[in-house]
Amino acid sequence: MSAPQRSKVAGFKPVISPPQQTAPPSSDASAEQLAAVHDRLASWVTDLTTLQELAERLSGTPTLDDALRETLRAGATLVGAQRGLVALEPPDGESPERTIGLGLGRADIGELETVPRSSSSYARILDGLPSVPEPTDGVRLREAADEESGFGPGRGEDRGYPEITHPDIATDDTLDPRHREVAARLGYAASYATRIATADAPRIGAAVWLYDEPAEPTARQRHLLGLYLRCASEQIARHLELARTRAELSALREGLLPSRLPRVPGVAMAVRHLTGPGGGGDWYDALPLPEGALGLSVGGVTGSGPGTVAAMGRLRASLRAYAVMEGEDPVAVLSDLELLLRLTEPARSATALFAYAEPSARRVLLAGAGHCPPLIVGEHRTEYVETTLSAPLGMLACWEAPSVELTLQQGETLLLYSDGLLHRTGEEMDRAFARLHAAAECAPAAVRAEPEALLDHVLRTALPSGGVQGSGRPVRQEQPGHPGSTAEDVVLLAARF
Repeated sequence: MSAPQRSKVAGFKPVISPPQQTAPPSSDASAEQLAAVHDRLASWVTDLTTLQELAERLSGTPTLDDALRETLRAGATLVGAQRGLVALEPPDGESPERTIGLGLGRADIGELETVPRSSSSYARILDGLPSVPEPTDGVRLREAADEESGFGPGRGEDRGYPEITHPDIATDDTLDPRHREVAARLGYAASYATRIATADAPRIGAAVWLYDEPAEPTARQRHLLGLYLRCASEQIARHLELARTRAELSALREGLLPSRLPRVPGVAMAVRHLTGPGGGGDWYDALPLPEGALGLSVGGVTGSGPGTVAAMGRLRASLRAYAVMEGEDPVAVLSDLELLLRLTEPARSATALFAYAEPSARRVLLAGAGHCPPLIVGEHRTEYVETTLSAPLGMLACWEAPSVELTLQQGETLLLYSDGLLHRTGEEMDRAFARLHAAAECAPAAVRAEPEALLDHVLRTALPSGGVQGSGRPVRQEQPGHPGSTAEDVVLLAARF
C-alpha cells in the first residue's frame, strides 16, 4: 500500500510524516496495523479540518484587534484552555502595541501586568529568551514538543521559538510569590505561553492561555497550535503593517490641516473631521484676513491614498495664498485655484467652496465649485444656501461661476460640510440632504447656540452609526456593516455669528 499523501490546508505546511512501509506481517498483525493506520489517518483528517476552519475564520478578520481575538479563541480551542491574553510589543517602536484578553476584563489584565516580568511567562517571551534556552523553569522549544508528539520531523524548523509552561502554579516554588497571588485571585491554576513571530519579524508579541485547573497541553495540542500560529502570525503581521501605514497617513493628514481654529471677534467656530481608512483628500480651513474678515473653505481632492493627501495639502496651501491676495472675490480665488490645478495636477479634479465673511456685519460672500451648498441654521430658519450649480475644479477648460451674497441674522450658524457626510448616511442624495436638514432643524435651542454641540448633534442624528465626539482633530470611524454606507472622509465646519 502506497504511503498517503500529506494534505495542504489554508497555507499550513504539512509536517506530519506518513507511516513507514514495513515487511508484510501476519494477517492478525496486518489487521491491527491497518486499523492503527486508519485511526491515525482519521486523526490527521480531524486535525486538518479543524485547522482549515480556524484558518478561514482568521482570514476573515478585518482589523488587528479582531485578528488577535480570533487567535486567542482558536488557541484556547486547540490547547483546551478557558482564558487567554495576547500582548504585542513590536520591536520597531512604530507599530501599534496591543494587550487583549479572552475572558479577562481590564482589571484582570491590570492584575496580570503587576506580575514581575522576570516571573510572568508572556513577559519573559516578549523580553526575549535565549535562542536555545535550557529546559528548566518551564521553558522549552516547540521543536521538542514536535519530537515527543511523533508528528513532527524533528528538523528544528521552529528552533528558537520558545514556549513556557506552568502546569501547577500554586505548587511551583520557582515562581515569584506575586505571580502565585495573582493566579489565585483571578482563579487560574496553570498557564501556557508562546511567541507570536514570523520569519521577517522574530518577536512580534506573545500569547498566554490560562487553565482553571492544573493542566498543560499535550504534545499533539502544542503541535497543532504551532501550525495555527504560523498562519496567525503572518495575518497579525499584515494587520500591523496596515495599521502602521494608516497611522503614518493620518499623521501626515493632520500635519496638513489646521491644528486649531483661529479666534476671530464676532464669530465662534467648531470643526469635525472624520477620516476614512483609504486616506481621502478632504480639507477645511479658517483664515483670518485683513480688516477683521474671515475666510472659510472646505473641499476635497478626488481619489485616496498618500498621493491624494499630498495633493490636498498643496491645494489648501495655495487657496490660503489666493484668499489673502483676493479674498473679497471668492470667484477669483477659485478661478486661480482651478488654473493651478489644471497646470500642476492635470489628472486630478477637486471640489471646493470658499466664503469671505465679515463677522461685524454678518455678511458672507461665497462661491462653490462642484461642492455641496452650505446650510444656515438658526432660531427662525434652517435652509440651504442657493448656490449656482457648477463643475468641480479641473473638469472644464475654464472654470467660473457667480458668487452668492447672504446676510445672517444674529445667532445664526453657517454650516459647511463635505459630500462624505451625505454618502455616509447610506441614502440617495436627495434623501441624504433631507436627513441632514432634519438633523440640524431638530437641534434644541441650547444646542444651536454652541457650534461644538451642534456638530455633535448633527453627526449623532444624521449618521446611521451615530456621531463621534471630538475636538476637531481627525477621528477614525469606519462603518463596514451598514448597507450602502461608505468610509469616506467627513468634514463639518460651523461658524456662528
